[in-house]
Amino acid sequence: MPAASTTLRVLAASAIASLSVTGCQALDDTGVALGRADLVNDLAARMDRALEQTWSAEYQLSGGRTASIAQTEEPLRSSYTWPDGKITVTQEAVSRCATAAGRTSCTVSPPVLTAGKPSVIVYGEAREHGLVTPPAVIRLLTEAALNPEAIIEQTDTTLAGHHATCVDVTGTGDHFTACVTSEGVLGSFIGTLDGKPEEVTLTRYSDTVESAAFDLPAGAAVMDRRRTTS
Repeated sequence: MPAASTTLRVLAASAIASLSVTGCQALDDTGVALGRADLVNDLAARMDRALEQTWSAEYQLSGGRTASIAQTEEPLRSSYTWPDGKITVTQEAVSRCATAAGRTSCTVSPPVLTAGKPSVIVYGEAREHGLVTPPAVIRLLTEAALNPEAIIEQTDTTLAGHHATCVDVTGTGDHFTACVTSEGVLGSFIGTLDGKPEEVTLTRYSDTVESAAFDLPAGAAVMDRRRTTS
């Protein structure tokens, strides 16, 4: 099992074992406490399963920007595209692209072992660029569930035509709202990550993926580090 996936499962399990009730609840109100734990565990499980499935999604970011995520089970590959960059992980290569001053350049590196989840690498590097990712959101939620002062309220909504479960978290210093669709895809997030305000909303979801989603940007300058010379 991949380390990132294992971490999510462990955090969710810890939430079940350690949850404390908030100020308005009695200490013996186990039904409420377990409800909070069940909610965290369910959202974590949805996102964890989605790391292994085929789907594509488009998002609206703050300031009118857009981003997209795509991944497939067969063949294993995953990609995250944002306004000034893109990372794609396949069985053939890891491709990192950046756009600056109207020019796009890509570096293609040898493939790495992903233990069946190339999205683990994709999401990890996307977070380094300040982007909202499912693992980042689930960690925030789990930390809130373990915080005895946190107040977690659940609502339901529809995003891009898909049902989503939403949680509004207050009392932890940073207020945030996150939604996860029934398919396990991040539906929306409004809050603070790493001290910066972030906002993302799902605008399109599909359980199919066009192969072009994993192509390098058209016209990009490419440095292929897989090539060797004798």
